[in-house]
Amino acid sequence: MDVVLEIADTFVGDYAYAWAHPAQSTPYDFLDNTSNSTQHTSTWQFKTANPYFSFTPSKYAYMSAWDRDNIYRQAISLFLITWIFGFVLYFLFASLSYFFVFDKKTMQHPKYLKNQIWLEIKQANRSMPIMSALTVPFWLLDVRGFTRLYNTPADGPGLWYEILQYPFFILFTDACIYLIHRGLHHPLIYKHLHKPHHKWIMPTPYASHAFHPVDGWAQSLPYHIFPLLFPLNKFASVGLFVFVNFWTIMIHDGEYVANSPVINGAACHTMHHLYFNYNYGQYTTFWDRLGKSYRQPDEDLFQKEQKMSEEQWKKQVKEMEKLVKEVEGEDDRTYDPSTAKKNN
Repeated sequence: MDVVLEIADTFVGDYAYAWAHPAQSTPYDFLDNTSNSTQHTSTWQFKTANPYFSFTPSKYAYMSAWDRDNIYRQAISLFLITWIFGFVLYFLFASLSYFFVFDKKTMQHPKYLKNQIWLEIKQANRSMPIMSALTVPFWLLDVRGFTRLYNTPADGPGLWYEILQYPFFILFTDACIYLIHRGLHHPLIYKHLHKPHHKWIMPTPYASHAFHPVDGWAQSLPYHIFPLLFPLNKFASVGLFVFVNFWTIMIHDGEYVANSPVINGAACHTMHHLYFNYNYGQYTTFWDRLGKSYRQPDEDLFQKEQKMSEEQWKKQVKEMEKLVKEVEGEDDRTYDPSTAKKNN
């Protein structure tokens, strides 16, 4: 994240902090690069975090009372970067998935909610700033050098690790998320934290980030704990951050491609939204199998004509309604009245 922060500072942050919290009084035309009336007062010295390329800071990098190493400035910047970048990733990938992948017939399912997409987007956007704020301490540990992130392959354990770090990251985070996710289904926790995400019985891609903020943050913890414990290339960490968000959208897109006994794809995750107590894993089915919580998706889900049949829907609805009573008690969802008749 230090490379991302450096780029953001170069093109936005230096100018914003020089204006909002200047080191000294500055003329009204200080944003004019031709002005020579402003003195640079900061003793901060630029040292790039990027071993491959860097941008020379403008004079405004030295004109704020909070230089780039100031922890308060870093916290504010990291919060804004996480919030804005997270929103862009969410809305871009979810929209692409919705328009080009998501089966719109899902919206005719009896358990599709009234105004569901709007509700999903609303929930995600309420949660994102809080999740971003809760994530800031981990980013601060990153940029201030308290993790095991490294710059180049030469700084890491070896070239072999440049490849193995990816499956290692997936295996570690998959195990941790399984435990956290299953814990969120404990009766004392579920209704307070995880129930908002299970509001979506038949999710769309926009449900991918529609969490209670503490729930979403809790399930992201393994991604931040990993570089505290194990080496990770800093550029790989940024790529994995994008991948994690992309994968989260994919398992909510309702396109059941991966009929795999290993991969926890969209079909497995649909089983989780429908039947609650199965398939807690994020990437693989291994931990669900080990924890006896794996439920194999129905074969009909992989047959385009069958997965959206009324016979399949009636079967899903019957079992889902029984499980809702066991898990939640009263079902307080408001279903789309135009599709509810399919439940009759």
